[in-house]
Amino acid sequence: MRNPKKHLSFESLRLVMEKELRGVSDKRRVNQVNYSVYDVIMSGFSMMYFQDLSVLQFQERMKEDQHQSNMETVFKVLNIPKETQMREVTDEVNRNIFRPIFKEYLNRLQRGKHLESYQLFPGTHYVAVDGSQYFGSEKVGCDHCLERKHRGGNVSYSHHILQAAVMHPDKNQVLPLMPEEIRNEDGYEKQDCELNACKRLISNIRKDHPRLGITLGGDGLYAKQPIVEAARSHGMNFILVAKPDDHKIMMEWVNEQNQMGELQVKEFRDDKGRIHRYEWVNHIPLNGNDKPVIVNFFRYFLIVNKSGKSKVTYKNSWVTDFEISGQNVEKLVRGGRCRWKIENECFNTLKNQGYNIEHNYGHGSKNLSFNFLLLTLLAFYFHQIFELTDHLYQTARKKLGSKQHLWENLRSIFRMFIVKSWQVLLEWIFDPSSHTPSTASP
Repeated sequence: MRNPKKHLSFESLRLVMEKELRGVSDKRRVNQVNYSVYDVIMSGFSMMYFQDLSVLQFQERMKEDQHQSNMETVFKVLNIPKETQMREVTDEVNRNIFRPIFKEYLNRLQRGKHLESYQLFPGTHYVAVDGSQYFGSEKVGCDHCLERKHRGGNVSYSHHILQAAVMHPDKNQVLPLMPEEIRNEDGYEKQDCELNACKRLISNIRKDHPRLGITLGGDGLYAKQPIVEAARSHGMNFILVAKPDDHKIMMEWVNEQNQMGELQVKEFRDDKGRIHRYEWVNHIPLNGNDKPVIVNFFRYFLIVNKSGKSKVTYKNSWVTDFEISGQNVEKLVRGGRCRWKIENECFNTLKNQGYNIEHNYGHGSKNLSFNFLLLTLLAFYFHQIFELTDHLYQTARKKLGSKQHLWENLRSIFRMFIVKSWQVLLEWIFDPSSHTPSTASP
């Protein structure tokens, strides 16, 4: 069985986290520190990694019985913190220490040539953005919470993020970048919003990856002049959903072009009898501003014949800065439609497939809630990297038939037996007979 690439192995990725966590300035008194920042954060990460909120309890019992645990052998955690200590320490850790970790993981994938298959067009990678809520309460809030006033005078509090991820129409794996928190700052007069967060996100992505070719993708919320200008100023292309009702001036231009016969059309019927219709026009204003940005517009219709009648079963429209032609319009549509992956492959997976991204680990007063979110995203990132690059992980998953079944088995072994490493744990799944345990916890 081939070993994973060294720079993308579990241990190598863990060392990236360790390097950053060991460098955290710890303001606690030395004689009052029972758990290092590394032990606390990595313990939290292990819960997200194994998608098991009780994993630390099992490992504590294992250490009591066998004087060692898998937290030591796999995660290099010497002392497992109690729940209270975990919250207190995690709340104090500056969220920005995680940014270099996200950055380094994508850089390693790029150095390993894995990003080449994510290029939508030569030299550019599709990066979709979308917002999501990860904390909500009608009782608990902080100065950074977004507030919503309801009829009757009640106020609800929430935390939101704007997530970006590298994706491709033909790839199942999405690669998350460091998200931007949508949060109110001290002394705010106006609440933060997705559009302001998006401008910050664009700037931060370019700082983290100054030479990466990027095509920004997003829904109709982002097809606005400030976002288009921000993307252009940072050397990014864009493919953004443009709903006709939100761009009435632009649609007047499209209709005029159509009347003059300037609207380009491409249509074909596939082997299932469905008609794919593409329409586009280049160089039209996005809006009616005095100095509007000039964009290229395209739309797509999927037409199905049912009971002798033609019916449009899907339609959508976008704006882009790519010059549109009959040679690239199909790929542009595939790229535009790929945006749904950030909702399905990313947010839906994190919310509904074991990662518990909306679980309330505690609100905290500084960074607790957001830091737990980041640990969840990093665990998800590890798994996406393994699905993409690790032959042993891929083989183990194939052997057990599903991702869910694989992780059920991994959790069971991790709870019951001491293993030397993540690699050994995967090998045990692949060939149990070669890893018969000499001891087991009750």
